Amino acid sequence: MKKFLTAFLAASALTLGAANIADARELRVAPAAPPPHPANGVMYTNFMKYLPEESDGRLTATMLGPEVVNLGQMKDALQSQIAEVGNLLPLYFPADLPMMSVTGQLSLTGTNSQAMGSALTEFVVNCAPCQQEMKDLGLVFLGSGASDVYEFLTTKPIHNAEDMKGMRLRSGGAPWARFAEHFGATPVQMSVFDQFEAMNSGTIDGTMASIADMLSFRLVEVAKYVTYAPLGLYFSTSNFTVSKATWDDLSAEDRAAMARAANRANADFTNRWGSTMPAEAEAASEKAGVEFIEADPEFVEQIKQFVQDDITTAGTYSQEQFGIEDAPDQIQTFLGLVEKWTAIAEELDNDPQAIAKRVQEEVWSKVDYASYGE
Repeated sequence: MKKFLTAFLAASALTLGAANIADARELRVAPAAPPPHPANGVMYTNFMKYLPEESDGRLTATMLGPEVVNLGQMKDALQSQIAEVGNLLPLYFPADLPMMSVTGQLSLTGTNSQAMGSALTEFVVNCAPCQQEMKDLGLVFLGSGASDVYEFLTTKPIHNAEDMKGMRLRSGGAPWARFAEHFGATPVQMSVFDQFEAMNSGTIDGTMASIADMLSFRLVEVAKYVTYAPLGLYFSTSNFTVSKATWDDLSAEDRAAMARAANRANADFTNRWGSTMPAEAEAASEKAGVEFIEADPEFVEQIKQFVQDDITTAGTYSQEQFGIEDAPDQIQTFLGLVEKWTAIAEELDNDPQAIAKRVQEEVWSKVDYASYGE
């Protein structure tokens, strides 16, 4: 009788599990990146794994590739619900997300990937103007992540400021454009998907980017030099941006489950983009014969001075371009969070699981999911 009861309960559990899967809400998610990129291969892949875990099987997902929704199309795709959750980059839409873009103007200041992603997450969750911008677009924010420190990936060597003069370098946003112009280079705005062909054809001399791009976008085939210099990092991200129409259709319980899944995947993504993948990219680049250059010490000091001076420029730029009068105050608030999370990240040795746990405690556990995003 005991064996029969055990078998009956097991069969019942399997039946209920199958029913839960059958009844699950399958979300259309869009990383807007190719499979080798950590936004696809880790961030959204892990999110799809964590969703059913955190929601007891009520939420699942299917992934849309970058050929369906790319970074430039993401806002429209989410608003039309082609995608229900997507990887949105505020610096691509500064006119629509001016307050969120203010922090992006500080991209050159970044040195610790986990700290920057965590700081921006806490900032945006508690930033009323940021939340209003997302609401006006019909979107909901569920966290950020960050790359490793950017380098020069080029077809011509860069050792010092003099070498930069006259070069055409792809810029991922206004901070790097200001940096390039300051040192006599010409910044070129183009999609990350176009940089391979542009470098291959000689249209540009290189890019200021994560060394992970050597693998993510096959730059290892065209770049000849990598110059290590403190060029900040990319953290102006809204990794899991939810269509409000989808958000409104979810219970508070499922919203919380989605936030927990996103938070775990954000830390995984940052660990991949900011730590493990750069090491792999360095090894692949060395094997391909790419030359590695340490920027001259004088050039490094010149860059550091520019970065400090640019904090004031970032505030002025945000005031003039977007009419954000309190931009300097917002910048100081954000820099305070960067200091807080840098200490936490160092304390936790940048361990992604420990970081995710702390962000959950410090940020997401304090959110009222019945009202967040409303």
